[in-house]
Amino acid sequence: MRQLDRRNFFTASAVFFGGSACLPSALLADDPAAGATSEPVYRISKSDGTHPPTANAHPLDPALQIAQNSLLHIRQNVADYSAILIKRELIDGSLTEHEYMGVKVRNRKLVNGSVATPFSVYMAFLKPATVKGREVIYVENQNNGNVVAHEGGMKGRFLPTVTLDPNGMLAMRGQRYPITEIGLENLVVKLIEKGERDRQRGECDVQFQQGAKVGESLCTVLSVTHPVPRPYFDFHIAQIFIDNELNMPVRYCAYTWPQYSGGEPVLMEEYTYTKIKTNIGLTDADFDQENGKYNF
Repeated sequence: MRQLDRRNFFTASAVFFGGSACLPSALLADDPAAGATSEPVYRISKSDGTHPPTANAHPLDPALQIAQNSLLHIRQNVADYSAILIKRELIDGSLTEHEYMGVKVRNRKLVNGSVATPFSVYMAFLKPATVKGREVIYVENQNNGNVVAHEGGMKGRFLPTVTLDPNGMLAMRGQRYPITEIGLENLVVKLIEKGERDRQRGECDVQFQQGAKVGESLCTVLSVTHPVPRPYFDFHIAQIFIDNELNMPVRYCAYTWPQYSGGEPVLMEEYTYTKIKTNIGLTDADFDQENGKYNF
């Protein structure tokens, strides 16, 4: 393995984690953000946003229940998986191009309150050409909590393997979230956190749509809309695609409000998981930089 000497640390580190991306909308059916919407099952849009509805029920309750059921399913039945992750993000006002990554994820498992299986991630960047060949590994409670990474292509021939703080400036360059928040379980947890927070407010429109597709997978789409910009809302429209067979979210995208009256919502972030294979028996070797199949 190529090791990083102190002289080269900042030079090598600066080239990592500088891109992003996601699935083209042409591969999706009936994207609600594009205008193909169904009638909402639940609707609250007339509140001023400062007070929640007076009734105990909230439009987000069915969506939260679906998310809770999915989280329980993942924690009870999904030990690990491989997938192609496609992402795109709005960074410093500019939308990045689609970025494709082959990922292996081993979910965190507890036994008697202790970590028996640490959360583990391996990422191999597939395209675009600017990041192709990059590999990244993160294992909870290993490597002093750091990410281990190296570049691909010509840069990978000359730059050493580096270790980076996943929340540090260099690792977060060009990223909205650290690698510690990647994965389907973390996605559901974040959705629940956002939903519980937004549940304290009114002014929320929730729609359910059947028959959408991500690749060849049939999905149910949950769309949450906040009609009016408020300081406490993270998004204007958020869409969650739940794979009907896997009972897991496989795509999340969020839009902010139009920049001018009559304009289109602005994409902030989208993350799509395709070719998912669950419970494939990943081992420590799949998250070891000494793995002979990797190029560290």
